[in-house]
Amino acid sequence: MSYARVLCVGLVGMTGHLVEVEADLSPGLPAVVLTGLPDTALHEARDRVRAAVVNSGQQWPNRRITVNLLPAAVPKHGSAFDLAIAAALLSGAGELPSSSLEGVVILGELGLDGAVRPVRGVLPMVAAAAGAGIHSVVVPLDNAREATVVPGVTVRAVDSLRRLVAFVRDGEELLEPPPPAPSSPPAGPDLCDIAGQALGRYGLEVAAAGGHHLSLFGPPGAGKTMLAERLPSILPELGDEAALEVTALHSIAGRLPPDAGLIRLPPFQAPHHTASTAALIGGGSGIPRPGALSLAHRGVLFLDEAAEIRNSTLQALRQPLETGHVVLGRAKGTIQYPARVQLVMAANPCPCASPAGDQNCTCTPLARRRYLARLSGPLLDRVDIRLTLHPLTAAQLMTATAPAPTSAEVSERVAKARAAAAARWDRVNAEIPGPELRQAPWRLPAHDTAELQKALDRGMLSARGFDRVLRLAWTIADLDGRDRPARDEVSEAIQLRMGESHG
Repeated sequence: MSYARVLCVGLVGMTGHLVEVEADLSPGLPAVVLTGLPDTALHEARDRVRAAVVNSGQQWPNRRITVNLLPAAVPKHGSAFDLAIAAALLSGAGELPSSSLEGVVILGELGLDGAVRPVRGVLPMVAAAAGAGIHSVVVPLDNAREATVVPGVTVRAVDSLRRLVAFVRDGEELLEPPPPAPSSPPAGPDLCDIAGQALGRYGLEVAAAGGHHLSLFGPPGAGKTMLAERLPSILPELGDEAALEVTALHSIAGRLPPDAGLIRLPPFQAPHHTASTAALIGGGSGIPRPGALSLAHRGVLFLDEAAEIRNSTLQALRQPLETGHVVLGRAKGTIQYPARVQLVMAANPCPCASPAGDQNCTCTPLARRRYLARLSGPLLDRVDIRLTLHPLTAAQLMTATAPAPTSAEVSERVAKARAAAAARWDRVNAEIPGPELRQAPWRLPAHDTAELQKALDRGMLSARGFDRVLRLAWTIADLDGRDRPARDEVSEAIQLRMGESHG
C-alpha cells in the first residue's frame, strides 16, 4: 500500500482542530514534499523524521514521498506532528498495518535518535480530540499525566518511535501514564505575616470577595508587595472548568511541569516593570503565544512599580480588563486568549520614594503629579479599589499585639461572600454588567445612592466608576452578611473607590 492516513491535532491559539496526516509514496526521484501550510519548524520535520526512522532500525523508503496535512487551508505549526508523520510514512510503505492506527490521535516530537520528546499544548490538543469524538490518544511520556486530566479519553504514552512500531506491528503494550502526583498545596505567604496596615488588609479582603481590581500607593516598605503576594492565599480554588482553562494556557506557553496535573490554585503573575508589551499581553512571531496577562487568567496579575512601566504597555491593558480576553492580530491570523484577571498595581507616590512618605520627600508638587500621571486616568478608572498606605512606625513593628487574622480565616469569609454572589447571579460581583445593577430587582433605592449620584453629577466619578462603586457596595454587603447594600455600604464603597476609606 502506498497511501496511509494518521490523525493528529493542530492548535491555533487555544483552539484545537483535528488534522489528517496523509502520506503518499510514488515512484520517482527520492524526495519528501510537505504540504498543508506548515511553518518552519514543521518543514524541518522531514530531516528529523528521516533520521529517527533510520536510527530506530526501520528501512527508509527511497521513493517520492508526499505528506499532506488536512485541512490544507489551516496553518500548522510546531513539532507535534513528527510522530504522526513517521507513522503515516511507515504505514504507507507497508512497514506498519494501517488498521491499528485508525481512530487514534498521535502526538509527539521526534529526536534524531528516535526518542519521542514532549510538546507544548498537549492538554488543549487532547481536549480537541475528545470534542471531535476521538477516545484514544498516544502522547509523549512526559506529557502523559497532563493528557489524563481530559475525561473520556484513553491515554497511552511512548518514549521512542521504536516502541510505537512494536505496538502497531507486534501488539506490544505502550506505557501507562504515571500516577497522579500527591496533591499537597505549597505553603505560600500568609496574611498574618503583615504588621499593621489594617486598611490594606481590608481592601485585600474586599477585592478577593468580589473579584475587584486594586491599586496600592505608598512609600517603600509600607507593605504593598507583601499584600499583593498574599491575595492568592485568600482566593478560593478553581473549579473544574476554570482549572482546565488555566492549565491549557500554561501548557500552550510551555510553563507546565511534566508531573503537573490540573492547576487548582489561582495563578499569580508578577512581570518585571521593564517587561515589553508582548511579554505582558502576548505575542511572538508566527502564532502569538499568551503573555503574563493570560497566564494570570482566573488569578492575580501584579504590576509592581507600575509608574515605571512604559505607558504604551500599560494602555494595552485597558481593553482586556473590560472584556476579559485579549485579541492578538497578526499577519497569519487573529488569536484570542482569555484574560479574566484581578489586577493589582503598586506604586510609590513620587520619584524620590522616601521611606518616611511626605515628611522627608524632596520632590516638588509638579514632579509628584507628573510621576503619578504615568498611570493614566482611563486605566485607573478601571480599578475599583484605590488605597494609600502609610509608613509603619516602630511601635507597629515591635509592639506585641493580638495575632492578625490568617489567610485561612480570611479565605473563609471570602468564600461565604462569593457563595452569596454566586447564589444571586452565578458570578462574582465585579463581572456583573452595570445596566443589570441599575434595573429591577437589583436597583438600590434613591435615598441609599444619593451620595453616589451626587459624586457622579459633580464629576468626581465617571459612569464606569458609578457602576464599579455599586459592585463594591454589593461585595461589602456580602462580607457583612446582608441581603443587599444600604447607605452605609454605598458610602464605604465610595471611600474605597476614592482611596479615603479607613477600613
